[in-house]
Amino acid sequence: MKKRWILLILLIAMLGIAPANASAPDDINFDTPITMTVNSTLIKMDTQPFLYKGTTFVPIRFVSQALGADSVEWDDKSNTAVITYHNKTIRLPKGKNGGYVNGKYVAIENGIQLVQDRVFVPVRFVSEQLGCQVNWIYDTYTVDIEKAGVSVPAELVGKRGYTDDEIYWLSKIIHAESQGEPMEGKIAVGNVVLNRVKSKEYPNTIYGVIFDRNHGVQFSPVLNGTIYHTPHGDSIIAAKRALQGEKEVGESLFFLNPKLSENFWIPKNRPYFTTIANHDFYL
Repeated sequence: MKKRWILLILLIAMLGIAPANASAPDDINFDTPITMTVNSTLIKMDTQPFLYKGTTFVPIRFVSQALGADSVEWDDKSNTAVITYHNKTIRLPKGKNGGYVNGKYVAIENGIQLVQDRVFVPVRFVSEQLGCQVNWIYDTYTVDIEKAGVSVPAELVGKRGYTDDEIYWLSKIIHAESQGEPMEGKIAVGNVVLNRVKSKEYPNTIYGVIFDRNHGVQFSPVLNGTIYHTPHGDSIIAAKRALQGEKEVGESLFFLNPKLSENFWIPKNRPYFTTIANHDFYL
């Protein structure tokens, strides 16, 4: 009997089946800023989506309301979120690996997650159950949901202090300048560009700062063409985190890799601030 229980436990572990009252897995990624739009309208949520095993999870109440569900309720007795939409009832039990659509069981990839007493579900599952098309925009790490005839309620419309074009160009310069650097180093490169945007000494746009030639070309990737390479996902994440206000290097306006640099005007003329991996940063 004991051997059977051991085998059962091992089988459950291999299948990734969690008990109903399991807490959120440790490998949930909370650090990736994911944007969500419905018919190109930015959605405002009181808690951010997250990535888990490559799947984007969203807070069920906000996304269901934004997509025009008739109602979203919580059944305390069964610990189940209940979404009604036209002639469809979707029941999503807390901590399970599937839900019920009009009474029929439907498996959900990576399950239903409970994080800080909030129910999160894969955005593709709930969106498609509500008759939507889901697109992933890699350049900006955006979940774009399309549904004809849906207008996002005013209280759920979000605002953002930066544009998709700014994500695009900031992620490109971060990628070109800091491949192989840790995330804090990538954010730091983004900080330098954004600090220059704020400075009266430089152009007031990210694109303008990157391609600034007032005192010669400012960034080597503009000279060698690597500025046009497609950035990896970590550079897009770093760009969004920098744009959202994360700072690693204060008000630094300069950086260089002392092992590769051929021009040492910066360390001779600007105050040193800190070093992150291969880059020295200066005010």
